[in-house]
Amino acid sequence: MQQMKFTGLFFAVILLVGCSSVPKHSPPELVGFTEAGEASFYANKYQFRQTASGERLNQLADTAAHKTLPFGTQVKVTNRNNGESVIVKINDRGPFIDGRIIDLTRSAFGRIGNTSSGVIPVEIEVVK
Repeated sequence: MQQMKFTGLFFAVILLVGCSSVPKHSPPELVGFTEAGEASFYANKYQFRQTASGERLNQLADTAAHKTLPFGTQVKVTNRNNGESVIVKINDRGPFIDGRIIDLTRSAFGRIGNTSSGVIPVEIEVVK
C-alpha cells in the first residue's frame, strides 16, 4: 500500500514538472535589448508544423523565430530601408544562417517589406 502511494506521488510530480507553459513576456532585463541584422521569412511548407515552443506555425500570425530570446518575448522588428515596423512574438528557434537574426511569418514580413526580396535589413528591439 505504501509503495502504491509513493508510485502515485512520483508520477504526479513527474506530470507536474513536465507541464510548462510559454511565458507571457520576456524577463524585464531584456526589455530594450536591440540587435541588427537580416530578417527572412518561413517558407510555405512550414505552415502548421510545430515550432520549438510547441505552437503550430501560422503564416497569418505575428510570430517569429530567434536563436536565444525566450519564447513569448514581444519584439519590434523595423525594416532599416523604409522604417516600417511590426511587433511579433517569439515562438520558435532560428534562423541558422549567418547574418540572419530573425525569421518572420510571411504575413509579418509582408507588413514591413516585399516578400519577393526574401531578406531585408532589420533592427529588433525587445518591447515586452
